Amino acid sequence: AGFGAGLGLALASSAFIGGSFVLKKKGLLRLCGRARAGQGGHAYLREWLWWAGLLCMGVGEAANFAAYAFAPATLVTPLGALSVLVSAVLSSIFLNEQLNVHGKIGCILSILGSTVMVIHAPQEEEVSSLESMAEKLKDPGFIVFAVCVLVSSLLLIFVAGPRYGQSNVLVYVLVCSAIGSLSVSCVKGLGIALKELFSGKPVLKEPLGWVLLVCLVICISIQINYLNKALDIFNTSVVTPIYYVLFTTAVMTCSAILFKEWQHMVLDNIIGSISGFLTIVSGIFLLHAFRDMPFTPSLLPLFLQPGRADPHLPWSSADRHQSCQHQPLLPSEDKGSQSAEEEEEE
Repeated sequence: AGFGAGLGLALASSAFIGGSFVLKKKGLLRLCGRARAGQGGHAYLREWLWWAGLLCMGVGEAANFAAYAFAPATLVTPLGALSVLVSAVLSSIFLNEQLNVHGKIGCILSILGSTVMVIHAPQEEEVSSLESMAEKLKDPGFIVFAVCVLVSSLLLIFVAGPRYGQSNVLVYVLVCSAIGSLSVSCVKGLGIALKELFSGKPVLKEPLGWVLLVCLVICISIQINYLNKALDIFNTSVVTPIYYVLFTTAVMTCSAILFKEWQHMVLDNIIGSISGFLTIVSGIFLLHAFRDMPFTPSLLPLFLQPGRADPHLPWSSADRHQSCQHQPLLPSEDKGSQSAEEEEEE
């Protein structure tokens, strides 16, 4: 029951967050003749569609927060990619934004990968109280992992950042991903604390809950700061898929070390989870990397082009419909001699 509740909350979170982008965009497009947000205006605050989008975003984030209290982080985090899919599909329907063939294939791959991950999702060890969460946090394996994350993040911020941050997209994205893995662990602990609070236990007197809350605020602040830096320097279509892959990989690693989610899994489920994750990664890559690329028949292989479809069509006439990228690169002398031979044959 808890696993099903976590799965439902994760799916609902993706639906609300994906729909929120469309609602806010729809509200911004209605600002005809008024100062737009990109020009420093705040007229969008009077649009009810924008506020509806903001409300959907809040509901989606709350559902995502609650999902970590019921389902493994290895399942909840990858399913966040479905919000990109929902946003792309709804934008093509309500905003008339083009969803090309690559985007449609990416959507299908994301759905297939998510389904495979749900089927093979790991069942984590039972962590039902803050006491058991405290025991998990004292594990030597997790302590070593947390120290490595903090040291590597400090090196990336103070050493690699000033030198390579403006030219290498991995510097700031790695900071966000590494710190993000710790923030998800804090969210998991706070979700358990809220479950105990609603059951009537004196959670507010426990210092661990407040420590997790402070750590969560610090981690999220660092994530937002360096993610904004990466988006400001590099293209969104480059940052988004790389951040998703690195962030999800870091969360899955941290969750496996902290909660021992993979310890009792059989080989089939391990392969299935990794395959599902890689399938989602492929779908997200297709959605973002080829988002603005038009797909025309000339990009198809020769035997699939309209001119080649008719077997009775002469090869000479079919060659006239080939795109320039399939034409042989001949020297000018060869082209002249070739055209002369064609005139003599005619």
